[in-house]
Amino acid sequence: MTTITSTEKIYRLFRKYRKICTDTRQLERDSIFIALHGEKFDGNTFAKQALEAGCSYAIVDNVKFAKGERCLLVEDCLQCLQSLANLYRRDMFIPFIGITGTNGKTTSKELINSVLSIRFRTFATKGNLNNHIGVPLTILSIPSNTEIAIIEMGASHVGEIANLCNICLPTHGLITNIGKAHLEGFGSFENIVNTKTALYRFIQKTHGKSFVNGDNALLMDKSKDLERFCYGSGANQYLQMEYISNESIMLKCKLIGSSSAPNITEINTNVIGDYNLENAAVAACIGRYFGLSDREIKEGIEKYEPKNLRSQIIQTKNNVLIADTYNANPTSMYASIKNFLAMPSPYSKIFIIGDMLELGKFAKEEHQKIVDLLKENDAAQVFLVGPLFSKTDKFSACKTFSKAEDLIEHLKNHPLKQNYILIKGSRGVQLEKVLDILK
Repeated sequence: MTTITSTEKIYRLFRKYRKICTDTRQLERDSIFIALHGEKFDGNTFAKQALEAGCSYAIVDNVKFAKGERCLLVEDCLQCLQSLANLYRRDMFIPFIGITGTNGKTTSKELINSVLSIRFRTFATKGNLNNHIGVPLTILSIPSNTEIAIIEMGASHVGEIANLCNICLPTHGLITNIGKAHLEGFGSFENIVNTKTALYRFIQKTHGKSFVNGDNALLMDKSKDLERFCYGSGANQYLQMEYISNESIMLKCKLIGSSSAPNITEINTNVIGDYNLENAAVAACIGRYFGLSDREIKEGIEKYEPKNLRSQIIQTKNNVLIADTYNANPTSMYASIKNFLAMPSPYSKIFIIGDMLELGKFAKEEHQKIVDLLKENDAAQVFLVGPLFSKTDKFSACKTFSKAEDLIEHLKNHPLKQNYILIKGSRGVQLEKVLDILK
């Protein structure tokens, strides 16, 4: 009879092979395949295929598929993955910076990584692998010579950040902000606050350090009992950074020197929007905490260029596109629209706005607030995409489309040229499909 294999035994195998995979489409030879499963797939059924493709072992949690010496049975594959990550984490005696928040997690993570990598061997979450599967996979991917790890943690339901903290054991913590997102899963804003601030509670319990936006009253209140290093525009911060108004669409800011080196350093970033000031500021704050000079901080921030359609500027033959189609919620949508309205432009401004998903009973109200915002600011041309925006009370400048493909057909017959165009919506709306027709 096949017996349950202990996590410790599998961990010893991991220390030998050092590669974990969960997708047979991305297999590496000599890796360990873990058969995760969900509503529409069962990784157990791919165990044999993984071994035949070159995996050294396959971990399954269905006894029917535990065939052969290289196919190891566990009680639960997801729990095994998370336990492996936790064991590996406990073997690393380096700073782990845990990052969560409603908006700005990925941009902050990338900026922090860009700054710290000037001096240290860093490893940061790849892409958006920030959930109960992505975080352990990230940890298990960390090279043994890493000096600082930067782990992004996302949540769409109550209690998820606490669980992720117990896996990755952060020594330093950052909450970028707390706003309205995934309200369908959380049920209320209060639940969002309680879930996100689990990072603070973990840091307090383990006597870690936190980095806090000193301009954010909610975060300052929730972190008041922590050992914290504050950043923001105020003069009494551990790190002070201010916005510089200029004619460029890129964020320009100034870093105020420390008491020992009171110089002002101007930084020309490759990100847009004054809302990104706090992301640049926390990267500078963490850089200063780890001993980088202001010159090194400037170098790190300025070398970062956004990718993956996150407030990404795309200069085309016909238009200037600000593509932010990776995700959207009421807080980020409001900030993006306000920034776009204030942005200097020699051309007309057009809004292509897609539905904000996972808002549950709050969807109608929050979508109407966005339409009202556009109306109050006299937006001249607005394309609303998705069934949720279609149900709002619109104004004369709005045209509605049930899906991205319908908008594409419209633009084929009514091409847009010489415009600044903001394109923002939840990933499920697939507004990235519109980009080609605007080039």
